Amino acid sequence: MNQTKANPWRRRFHELGSPPSVYALAGRLAPWLAGICLLLFAGGLTGGLFLAPTDYQQGESYRIIYIHVPAAWLSMFVYAVMAISSAIHLIWRMKLADIVARASAPIGAVYTFLALVTGSLWGKPMWGTWWVWDARLTSELILLFLYLGYMALVSAFDDRRTASRAGAILAVVGVINLPIIHFSVEWWNTLHQGPTVTKFDQPSIAVSMLVPLLMMALAFQFHYGWALLARIRSEILESERRTAWVSDLVGHRS
Repeated sequence: MNQTKANPWRRRFHELGSPPSVYALAGRLAPWLAGICLLLFAGGLTGGLFLAPTDYQQGESYRIIYIHVPAAWLSMFVYAVMAISSAIHLIWRMKLADIVARASAPIGAVYTFLALVTGSLWGKPMWGTWWVWDARLTSELILLFLYLGYMALVSAFDDRRTASRAGAILAVVGVINLPIIHFSVEWWNTLHQGPTVTKFDQPSIAVSMLVPLLMMALAFQFHYGWALLARIRSEILESERRTAWVSDLVGHRS
């Protein structure tokens, strides 16, 4: 007897991993993630930009952290997701894992670019310059190049399987940059501010400032989920465009 038929849980797992099922599920979940994302953004921005007190050292300019810090966190988180998905694709040849990696790359690149731009905007009044070759900033810039390199690599091959394998290898190798970004302020003497929120025993930030920051971090997480589902649907249609179910879907919409 076929094991997939004998085991309903395994059958359900295979159904959820199939492109048509994932496409439909992503379409149902996306509006919910979008709604939660918008609510969190509204609360976090209101709290961070209007309700949180002025910092006694940095003045009002510190408020850029409500965009900069979540963007920096997500730039690393998304790359980790991309690297794990790439590793799964290399080992088990799972098509969905490759789709997740491809869908994540542009989103992560945007977060990384946003972190670099907002960091420069903060650095000008604090350091007196838009950019320094600081260890944290330089490793974050390398992360942006890794995202761009991955996207360029998967677009450089006509054969999708070859492109996916080449991109996956780059994503897995590039993951070594993540601990460098995270620990750079501890390993080297840098201008970048040290850890504040992650000092769980005694965070170097007031609760009235911390709560909106955590709300913004959640908002960015839900935004990633929302954007990821939208791009997954697009990637599925692209990879499955010659299949019967996509033809039926397009014909039904027409």
